[in-house]
Amino acid sequence: MTGRTIATDYLIMGGGASGIAFADSLLTDSDATMVIVDRHHRPGGHWNDAYPFVRLHQPSSSYGVNSAPLGTGAIDEIGLNAGFEELASGQEVLSHYDRVMRQRFLPSGRVQWFPTSEVVEGNVIRSLLSGERIRVDPARFVDATHSKMLVPSTTRPSYDVSPDATCVPLNDLPRVAHHFDEYVVIGAGKTGMDACIWLLENGADPAAIRWIMARDSWVLNRANFQPSDGGFARMCRSIADQVEAIALAESLDDVFARLEASGELMRFDPTVEPEAYHCAILSDGEMAELRRIEGVVRLGRVTSIEADRIELDDGAIPTGPTTLHVDCSAAGIPTRPATTVFDGDRITLQWVRTCQPTFSAAMIGFVEARFDDDAVKNRICNPIVPPTVPRDWLRMMRVELDNRNCWNDYPEIGDWMAASRLDPFNKRARTLLGVDAEATEHVGRYLANVVPAIAQLDRFLAQPAAT
Repeated sequence: MTGRTIATDYLIMGGGASGIAFADSLLTDSDATMVIVDRHHRPGGHWNDAYPFVRLHQPSSSYGVNSAPLGTGAIDEIGLNAGFEELASGQEVLSHYDRVMRQRFLPSGRVQWFPTSEVVEGNVIRSLLSGERIRVDPARFVDATHSKMLVPSTTRPSYDVSPDATCVPLNDLPRVAHHFDEYVVIGAGKTGMDACIWLLENGADPAAIRWIMARDSWVLNRANFQPSDGGFARMCRSIADQVEAIALAESLDDVFARLEASGELMRFDPTVEPEAYHCAILSDGEMAELRRIEGVVRLGRVTSIEADRIELDDGAIPTGPTTLHVDCSAAGIPTRPATTVFDGDRITLQWVRTCQPTFSAAMIGFVEARFDDDAVKNRICNPIVPPTVPRDWLRMMRVELDNRNCWNDYPEIGDWMAASRLDPFNKRARTLLGVDAEATEHVGRYLANVVPAIAQLDRFLAQPAAT
C-alpha cells in the first residue's frame, strides 16, 4: 500500500556516477528539486560492487561531478602508472560521491536521497528494507540506469562450474589467491586485465597464469589522456591523429593500422587481429606487464569448468584442484540501443561523448537546466551507444563528430565545457591554443582533416559489417 506522496521536479532513478553527475549540474544551473533513488546503501552505483583493488583507468581529475574535485591531480612517481596523473581507487570514488551527497546535495534542501530503495510502477519508491512505498509526483523522470552495468560480483557466469572446481568472482581474488598454485583468468575486458595485473604485481609467476581471451581487444593508450598542462599538446595530437587516420585510410583495416602506428590504440599481440573494443585504457607499463603472460588461451568462450578440464567453444584445457578460476566475464557496459535523451517527461542518461559517462551526464544536466526546447536539447545531446567490436570505434566517432560540430553552434555549451573540470581539453584550450605552438599545429591538422574524415566514416560504415 502506498503511503505519503512527495512532490519534486525530478525523480532520478539511479544514484551512480551518471545520476549524481546529472543531479550536480541541475543543482548548479537551476533551482530544481530532486529525489534520487538507488538500490545501494550509499551513492556510487556499481562502484559499491566493484573489486577491492579497482581503480579508474582514466585520470581522477576528469571523473566524478563537476562541482567537486576527485584527487589532487598529482603525478604518480612509482608503479605502472608512473609519469601519469593519479588514478582514484574505488574507495576514493565512493568517498567522492558520499561527500558530494552529504556536504552538497542534502544541505541544499533541494535533494532527497532514498538509498536501499527502488522505483516501481513508474513513480513509486519502495524501501527494500521496510517495504514502505512513497508516491512521487515528478515533473520529469530521469533514468540513470540505461547502461545496465554488469560486474562479476553481481553477475552469474554464463558457464557451469563443477562443485569440485574453485571459481570465484574477481572481488574474492585477494582473499583466496594464496591458497592456490595456478590461476585461470576468464575474460579479456577491463576486469580481466586488472586481475592479471594484480596477480603479477603481487608476485605471481607469469607461467602460473593462464588468461582465457575469447576475443583480443583494442586498448586505448593512457598517454593520450593526461589533462595536465604538460599533456595538452599530446591530447591535441591525439584528436588530430584520429581524424587524420580516418581521412587518409584506404579501408577500415587501414584505419586501425594507422591508429596503432600513431599510438592511439594498442593490442596485446601484434600477430592477432583484435575482435573487441570496450574503451579500456592502459599505460605502456601495464601493457608490458600483461605481455609477460604467455599462457593466453584463444579457444573461444568457456562453456563449463569441470574438475579436471575447462571446456571452451573450440577445445578444452586441463585444470585441477590447485587452480583458482577467476571469473571476469561480465559484460561491463553492454551495447544497448540508443533512445531519445529528452522524451516528454522522461530523460534517459546516455553517452554524448565517447567513453565519458560522467561528462555526458553532467552535460545533459546542464542542457536540461539551460535550454527549453526538447528538439534543441536532443540535437545537442545525440546519444552514443557503447562499443563491443572495433567497428564501433568508427560508429562512435561519427556521432561524436556531429556532436562536436553541433556544440560549436551554442556559445553557452562552449562556455560550460571551458569551465568544466570534467572536460580537460576545452578547459585548457582557451588559454593554451595560440600560445602552445605544438598544440595549435595539431588543432590545425584536426580542422584540415575533420570534413574528409566524416565523408570517409560514412563510406566505411555503409559497408557491410564482417561476421
